[in-house]
Amino acid sequence: ITFFIITWLLSLSISAQLLMSEEPTTLKTSVGDIYGTLKVPENKKPIPIAIIIAGSGPTDRDCNQPSMKSNAYKMLSDALFYSNIATLCYDKRGIAKSKVEQKEEDLRFDTYIDDVKSWIDQLSKDKRFSDIILVGHSEGSLIGMIAAQNNPKVTKFISIAGAGISAPDILKEQLGKQMQGQPEAIKNMVFSYIDKLEQGETIADVPVYLNSLFRPSVQPYMISWFKYKPQTEIGRLTIPVLLLQGTTDVQVGIDQVELLAKASPKAQKVIIENMDHVMKISETTDMMEQLKNSYNNPEAPISKELTKTIINFIKEKE
Repeated sequence: ITFFIITWLLSLSISAQLLMSEEPTTLKTSVGDIYGTLKVPENKKPIPIAIIIAGSGPTDRDCNQPSMKSNAYKMLSDALFYSNIATLCYDKRGIAKSKVEQKEEDLRFDTYIDDVKSWIDQLSKDKRFSDIILVGHSEGSLIGMIAAQNNPKVTKFISIAGAGISAPDILKEQLGKQMQGQPEAIKNMVFSYIDKLEQGETIADVPVYLNSLFRPSVQPYMISWFKYKPQTEIGRLTIPVLLLQGTTDVQVGIDQVELLAKASPKAQKVIIENMDHVMKISETTDMMEQLKNSYNNPEAPISKELTKTIINFIKEKE
């Protein structure tokens, strides 16, 4: 009986250690609070913390949107927690709980970069953490690589499904596909607007049918975003870099990670077989199948190879 009691007590002790430990955290800004979740394993000595930077659109701290629930960032942060790595996931300003009083015309791409820098400053004062690693997913890759530049508080950078070409080129590529069958004059007009914004010029008298993309209030943001070229920015990093890309990602192709790797010759590059854009396993590149089985399946796990590679990279001694 004593043996069984000891075994039971030991199992309780192990279970207690494995319980997820979450704590809410906020970042104060001039237009309101940004809300996040810290997951910090109990430790007697400082441990690394990874800041997970979300991709574009209304993506929250868990990698969910109003019309999509994947829980990919939640799963990644859980996996890191159980490997004794702390994480911060947060709702970008204006998204989910981080409802800030920010007018669209005042928002800039640099604002998101400054938010990451502020989180870095805040976490660097927390004695529980030894190193700060930035993990940027999709658009968050570009935000992270710029925030990490010339910042002694950041020790490593990880890019997941990051674009290698600049935003204007991405837009032209995506819109070119969407506008197949449309009159050539419309395509030429749209591309000329993109060129103007890339040159830092605003566009007056946008046709109503193009307002969703080129409305006056969003143009300053696009100008601030268009000036950054991922290959140039990643080339400025002197810290260890890990580049991750999946073979069934229909939003960002393998060619993109190759461009980043070329611009950052010392970076580790890992291509993950059958990993899609939300870091899950999809054996098909059929978008409808991926939306059903991956993007909108919060139970589908993220790639084990992805989490293993990230954990090894974070724990690797330089």
